Amino acid sequence: MKVILYTDVKHLGEMGDVKNVANGYARNFLFPHMYAVPYNEQTVAYFESRKEEIEARKAQKRSDAASLKEKLEAFAVELSVPAGSNGKLYGAVTAQTVADFLNKNGFDIERKRIEIPGVSIKSVGNYHGTIHLYEATTAEVKIVVKAQEDVSAKKEDKKAEKPAKEAAAEAPAEEKAE
Repeated sequence: MKVILYTDVKHLGEMGDVKNVANGYARNFLFPHMYAVPYNEQTVAYFESRKEEIEARKAQKRSDAASLKEKLEAFAVELSVPAGSNGKLYGAVTAQTVADFLNKNGFDIERKRIEIPGVSIKSVGNYHGTIHLYEATTAEVKIVVKAQEDVSAKKEDKKAEKPAKEAAAEAPAEEKAE
């Protein structure tokens, strides 16, 4: 069934796009939620009259994507991840990890839009990821994966320092007693 999208529908298209969809999908989902209207003379005429408005909206999205691309390419994703002495990560850096980092730093990017070389990163180093923004606009992001400082080594150092400090504190107390 041919329909014209009334609003942007994720994974289908944008307002004003003409799409061929299954009859059940149109009747049971798109029409009841007012996401689409049937393709006929009246709806085609309606969308032709709104064509300038729709094109202006798409142009705004393109310019937003271009400015976001500049910001992302100037930004470096620096992740500190637990790793072994040979540089192998104990886990992996995935698109979700990168998306979480970007969201914490003010970028609203879905993980599905992020491509990482080899699906995930499993060793320390510098990598480049691709983020799909709008239509054919993509941003290349630098991903720096560093080894996290070993927490267990720090705990052992603190335990070793503590008895030395206690012994130093007890020594003057014993001297005063004599």
